[in-house]
Amino acid sequence: MIKNMPSNTSDLATNCPLCGKPNQCAMEMERATGVQQPPCWCTQATFSAALLSQISEATRNKACICADCVKTSQRAG
Repeated sequence: MIKNMPSNTSDLATNCPLCGKPNQCAMEMERATGVQQPPCWCTQATFSAALLSQISEATRNKACICADCVKTSQRAG
């Protein structure tokens, strides 16, 4: 469930669509800054269907889920 959705739409790509906190996405950081980043943590992560289903249609495919939300989902399991 979305808790702290950013009020500014330009923040969507850099904030988790579930909790609203910075998602630390290396791919987005590289796009925004032009500075090459190491591979993002998310390229090795597993995102369950249950976790992905929590993302609203309005924010789907617009931002990465943060590592904390992925870990919380895995623990809940």
